[in-house]
Amino acid sequence: MGKIPKDPNEIFEEITKDYQIAFGNDLVSIALYGSGATGDYVPKKSDLNFLIALTEEGINALERSLEVVSRWRKRKVSTPLFLTKSYITSSLDTFPIEFLNMKMNHILVFGEDVLANLSFEKGSLRVQCERELKAKLLQLRQGYLDASKRVRNLRLLIASSIPAFIAIFRALLYLKDTEVPARREEIVSRVCEEFDLDHGLFSTLLSIKDREKRLSKGEMDWLIQRYITEVRRLSLIVDKMEIP
Repeated sequence: MGKIPKDPNEIFEEITKDYQIAFGNDLVSIALYGSGATGDYVPKKSDLNFLIALTEEGINALERSLEVVSRWRKRKVSTPLFLTKSYITSSLDTFPIEFLNMKMNHILVFGEDVLANLSFEKGSLRVQCERELKAKLLQLRQGYLDASKRVRNLRLLIASSIPAFIAIFRALLYLKDTEVPARREEIVSRVCEEFDLDHGLFSTLLSIKDREKRLSKGEMDWLIQRYITEVRRLSLIVDKMEIP
């Protein structure tokens, strides 16, 4: 069994060969996205995420990849996102946050860069940002109640929710025509500046997710309540954003 890579680049040649064998000429491209492409990758903790673009014939024959997917999963490579070019271009108004994040932070591993020339309608993007913020707000409130003030549960709630907010933050900076940094800490800093959010709060949330900071039961409870308050405030701001 192969080792979990210390650097994503280590496996590019090998994973490309595997999918070329599986799909042949139906393989259009392979791109790495997520933490592996932003510099936030942590070996043995982070999963590696790949987008694999296939032809229409290839997407209808995903059984060719079953063995490859299973083998790479043992090396912390998530099941790839298999798409076609037509699916991507026809879905930009449906999943603008997801595809914008991929476009901003990806590494082309093989073939055609199907993400490079994507363009996004800001109205659709703003609507999805608002929808996602309000949905995450409901989930935070529910998660807080379900956690019953248990420190471990509150920590898990923070760890599972923060990545989604980083993706939304990138989209919000794009809406503001502001340069979007690659690293999480810089994204948080820029968003807090642009939307007048509590930078110290979000920095602490990142530290807790990375297990760099531990708080008492009372501190964690107060932190989550502040978290909910700031997300609600941001959702109201985005609700009123005017897009030229």
